[in-house]
Amino acid sequence: MNILTPTADGSNTLFNEEIGEHYHSAHGALQESKHVFIEAGLKHGLEKFGKAEIDILEVGFGTGLNFLLSCAQAEQANIKLNYHAIEAFPLPAATLTATGYYHYVLPNIWNSFIEKYDNAFNNSVAILPNCKLAISHTTLQNFSTAKRFDIFYFDAFSVRHQPELWTNEMIAHACSFLKKGGIFVTYAITGNLKRAVKSCGFEIEKLPGAPGKREMLRGLKTI
Repeated sequence: MNILTPTADGSNTLFNEEIGEHYHSAHGALQESKHVFIEAGLKHGLEKFGKAEIDILEVGFGTGLNFLLSCAQAEQANIKLNYHAIEAFPLPAATLTATGYYHYVLPNIWNSFIEKYDNAFNNSVAILPNCKLAISHTTLQNFSTAKRFDIFYFDAFSVRHQPELWTNEMIAHACSFLKKGGIFVTYAITGNLKRAVKSCGFEIEKLPGAPGKREMLRGLKTI
C-alpha cells in the first residue's frame, strides 16, 4: 500500500509500506528531483553534450516525477528526449494523479502523460512530438537492451531498504548501459558506491546533495 505524504517543500510523495520508505525525500520531493536529476543530470548533460537529442535511462520510475520534469526541461531547451524507465512495481495512473504533480508541468505534458501512461509499458509512446517514453515492467536485474544512453538516473530506493540494487554487480550492470562520455547520477553517495562506479571506468564527482543530504554522486564514463 502507498500512502500520500506531504513533504517539506509543499510537494507530495508516497510512502511505500511494503518497502518501508518514501518514493522521494521527505525534505522536498520536487526539490530533490530538480536538484539531483534535472540540474546535476539533464541540464549538465545538455551543456556537456551540446546536441539536439538526449537518451535517458532511469531505474525506479515510481511516480513519474523525474520524467515529467525532464520532459518539461527538454521542451524548454528545444531538444528531442528519448526516455526509457525500468519499474518493477508500476503505480496505477490514479495514484500518479493523486500526487498533484500536474501542478509542476504544463497541462499538455501532464494530460498526454496520463492518457498514454499505460501504453508506455513495453512500448515507446510520444508524450509530445519531441518527447518519447517507454517503461519496462521488469527489474534492473532482468533488464537488457542493445541501446546505450547518455544519462542514467539511478533512483532506486535506498541501500537500506533495497540493498540488492546497490551491489557492485548491479552498479556495474547499470553502468554498462551508458555510452562513453555518459553521465551516471544518483541522490546517494557512499564509499562503496564511489568505488563501484569508479571501477566501471568513471570519473567521480561529489556534489552538494539535495535538502537533507550533504552530498550526492555524479559519474562520467571515460571508457
